[in-house]
Amino acid sequence: MFSRARKHLGQHFLHDPAVIARIIASIAPQAGDLVAEIGGGRGALTLPLLNALRELHVVELDADLAAGLASFEGCIVHHCDALKFDFSALARGPGSLRIVGNLPYNISTPLLFHLLGQRECVRDMHLMLQKEVVQRMVAAPGSRDYGRLTVMLAAWTELTPCFDIGPGAFTPAPKVWSTVVRVVPRQVPLFPITDQRSFARLVAVAFSMRRKTLARSLNAHLSRAQIAAAGIDPGARPETLRPQQFAQLAAMLPTEVPR
Repeated sequence: MFSRARKHLGQHFLHDPAVIARIIASIAPQAGDLVAEIGGGRGALTLPLLNALRELHVVELDADLAAGLASFEGCIVHHCDALKFDFSALARGPGSLRIVGNLPYNISTPLLFHLLGQRECVRDMHLMLQKEVVQRMVAAPGSRDYGRLTVMLAAWTELTPCFDIGPGAFTPAPKVWSTVVRVVPRQVPLFPITDQRSFARLVAVAFSMRRKTLARSLNAHLSRAQIAAAGIDPGARPETLRPQQFAQLAAMLPTEVPR
């Protein structure tokens, strides 16, 4: 029924029954839940989810896999790219959608930002990601894993790493470990953000030159005096700042940081 894994799509199919059972237990799906699965693959999570739900939306890019998933009763298949899919169109209202997915490693970060942009409709997400990505998501300031992804998610989500998964749980086996992480979006940011777009762009600019001081990386947008006025050392590097300090800097901008 299902095709072999396509390397260019980053496909690694989960097959370990113990891991599958543990993921389902972490999700704890209830019959009335509205759930969307990203990348149903061969149905390793799709079928046990359908056992608990009345229906399940599955976003699958691979045409052969999408056709196979469509044969499952209660499975509503959206044959499209998850990076372009409007998840909010499925929602019954704010915080009504639960998202599950084994995210392809090659698009995991942009897909996280895509989902973050639709957070108003999302109740929670249970995602399988490369372990290194999850380490970046929850990293502490000053660590090598701390960066743009950390700061953006700190503002808008509550993150809980659940457990790690070894390569042997997948076919073909990836070269890296995976981690299941629970992501609960915040409808109000953890700290005040004056302008969301300015905040996001300032964070992106700062970490595009992470080894430079703030005075150098932000010199086209903020002066040393402005950075100091926010209570931040202009000689500090971006990786040493707490997430809320980026919001303080963004609030100093007279306009949005140019693209």
